[in-house]
Amino acid sequence: MATENTVLALTDDVVLRTHEILLLTKVLGNDKFDDCQPQIITQATSLGQLPLESSSVQVVVAICRSFEFPDDQLYGEISRVLKPGGDLVIQRFSHPDEDELVKLSSSLVRKLLLVGFLEAQVIQRKLPTVVPHIVVKATKPSWKVGSSFALRKTPKVLSKVQLDDEDDLIDEDSLLSEEDLRKPPLPLVDDCEVGSTRKACKNCVCGRAESEAAVEKLGLSADQLDNPQSACGNCGLGDAFRCSTCPYKGLPPFKLGEKVSLPTNFLAADM
Repeated sequence: MATENTVLALTDDVVLRTHEILLLTKVLGNDKFDDCQPQIITQATSLGQLPLESSSVQVVVAICRSFEFPDDQLYGEISRVLKPGGDLVIQRFSHPDEDELVKLSSSLVRKLLLVGFLEAQVIQRKLPTVVPHIVVKATKPSWKVGSSFALRKTPKVLSKVQLDDEDDLIDEDSLLSEEDLRKPPLPLVDDCEVGSTRKACKNCVCGRAESEAAVEKLGLSADQLDNPQSACGNCGLGDAFRCSTCPYKGLPPFKLGEKVSLPTNFLAADM
């Protein structure tokens, strides 16, 4: 004989018949609830807290007419009043479309897993009734909130590494050659700008030789570079504003009257 309040039935409907509750308890595969006296709570949509003590109910049966029942708060209350290892059975009505039943089943199972229940599964997708519905069962974890248990101690296995005197230990300094240890030579002082008529050195590395080669290719004289002038006034703006016969075509923009200076990367490829 089951004790009182062993089965709690919830519904968002106004009326709930006892035989519906007993029919749903059959899906648990246990006949000990056949003679139970379930406690029934109707119109539980807006119920904030269940009037039961924690861990006092073995089975909770929820018969849902709307898709919003139960909500997250009521799921928490159901988990609170259920005993550890207790079962939750949900019957939810749906449209007669088979695809809608499949989607509703997957959504309800996923929801039960997210709120903390275990072994959520669809028991029945259609019962011999006029209105099609699904039945889903889930189980509360078999431990209480705040419970603790000792972890079984496992023997520690430490890997031992033995180093013998004959092990090959490489000296870091031996990896460097004499060339690596040699100090790099200091860069020479740039004297390309000494004197206004000084040309680039034979082995120029500062970029001046390339600049002079670019100037020779453009055919500009020294006067045109030192004191550039423009008849149209657009020579210093850049190639987009220069005439087709402009002698400064190809040079970067500059200020009229000032010496034209070519950047060191003037001949460098863009790509």
